[in-house]
Amino acid sequence: MKTTKTSLTPHSFMVATASHQDMSLLDWGPVMQVLVLLFWLSLSYADEDCLESNNIFTTIGQTANCAKENNKLTESKYCEDVLSECLAQSSWIRCYKQQIVKCKSRGRGGSSFIFRTVDPSEESKERPTPEHGVHIPSSALQRSRAPESTDLVVVVVTVLDSAYFKPPRKRRRFLPGPPGTVLGGTVLVVQAGLNPLQNLSEPITMTFKHNKKVANGTCVFWEEINEEDGTGHWSTFGCITNNTSNEFICRCNHLSFFAVLVNPDLSLSEEDAFNLSLITYVGSALSVIFTIISLIIYSCVNKRQPERAIGLHMHLTAALLCLHLCFLLCCLWAWRLGKQQTDWFCGALGFLLHWSLLATVCWSALEGFHLYLLLVRVFNIYIRRYLLKLSVVGWGIPTLIALICGASGVYGKYTLKLRDSDNSNNSTMQLCWMNNKFIHRQAVIYATTMVFPCLVVVFNSCMLGLVVFKLWRLRAGGGPNGAREKTSRLWKDCVTVLGLSCVLGLPFGLSSATYVSLPGIYIFTVLNSVQGAFVFLWSLALTYKSRSDAASSSKYTSSQRIMTTSFNS
Repeated sequence: MKTTKTSLTPHSFMVATASHQDMSLLDWGPVMQVLVLLFWLSLSYADEDCLESNNIFTTIGQTANCAKENNKLTESKYCEDVLSECLAQSSWIRCYKQQIVKCKSRGRGGSSFIFRTVDPSEESKERPTPEHGVHIPSSALQRSRAPESTDLVVVVVTVLDSAYFKPPRKRRRFLPGPPGTVLGGTVLVVQAGLNPLQNLSEPITMTFKHNKKVANGTCVFWEEINEEDGTGHWSTFGCITNNTSNEFICRCNHLSFFAVLVNPDLSLSEEDAFNLSLITYVGSALSVIFTIISLIIYSCVNKRQPERAIGLHMHLTAALLCLHLCFLLCCLWAWRLGKQQTDWFCGALGFLLHWSLLATVCWSALEGFHLYLLLVRVFNIYIRRYLLKLSVVGWGIPTLIALICGASGVYGKYTLKLRDSDNSNNSTMQLCWMNNKFIHRQAVIYATTMVFPCLVVVFNSCMLGLVVFKLWRLRAGGGPNGAREKTSRLWKDCVTVLGLSCVLGLPFGLSSATYVSLPGIYIFTVLNSVQGAFVFLWSLALTYKSRSDAASSSKYTSSQRIMTTSFNS
């Protein structure tokens, strides 16, 4: 028996009924027509997904299921309740986008949820909160409705908590998008019509007000990575950021969930700026005095018992002396110039300051190299003209780099702008360093004063860790038996490690703390400005060691042995 499938419509169903041969059925014709009409009217209220099948019995079953689902949706058609329902689903973002344009608002005053039907021939300006504003051009509203439709367009604008937007559970090593935190912890939701809007000729304009403590920010939107769990990341695609004195202006060519990622700028009050300047000037002046005294002590010790390690410490101390002395001279001369343009002498002082900084870092690296030879290559480390070769590296490399930078014209008067937390007080600090007008100044500063010192700090930190390991091995191998002697040896070990930290230039590594908090700036300023005092204390320790006899130095196998070895190689 051959069957054919036909599309079921009210007209075809009535024709088939009327043409039936059974006269009893013909008597029921008008009744059946009425039933069929009522049946198709009930189907018209069902969801579109329920009408995909042409089989009448399948459609009836789907209608019952869809009726149950529609009953669930009609239980809470209010827009304020959509978020809580969608969060219970796996992909809440897709659910939220579909439901907020179909819901109805309770219309309570003061609500941040805006649900409005607008004429697409006119633009729409909405402000869900005092901190957020949205402007949708008419061209975008016309694209959001169906083709050849004259209906009004539904516009939905609201704000959500940024905690709902979560990255993937298994974090990727590199997620696209800029770093930062969401401004105010709020996300602006903008939807219009049922059609997705992308690549708009006239962008959507949004405003995000800030409290002036934020110096920079980036407009982003939420891009889903996995639709199953709704995770994703912030993206800048199609968005342009403009920052004014009190708000961020975002222009994007699509509709989505928008936010501003910011990196709060660490600001200094006028009192903190004065305190830090005072610490720097006083500390540098003390370092100049202490380094001069240290050079005198090293010279006396070296005359009594010549050692290559003493000569190495003298070069490092001389570099520190030049660094702090040049810094004070650069500040003094820049203050004398005032608002005048830079002159050749200020450029020369900037050259000397840069050169002395590089020399200090180089000699700190050579201290770490010398420690490596003592602790790793204990035997057969004799190098002919060892100190002369180290001098060529320690003074030659900084001179070469500074000459190349000087030939490019980078040195001059540098102006540092200090901004108060509320922008009420803006002051400046001037220094003969690198000219602000030089185009590649940031690249020179990054390469010579950030990358190079960081590499030296990492290398010297490894050497310091090796010293701690050696001390632990010597302690485990045997030592003083009394508790008092063990405590004494422990204190001397700590002094050894701290002294080596200063000699190896590890306080430079605290520069990363200046980007985190105000206490980090204070710690970095204090430790580096009084580094000459630490070198002076180290020179006193050397004097004490040089006066100890050989018997006492060979008696102990703890930090005494490492300190004596490091100076008698």
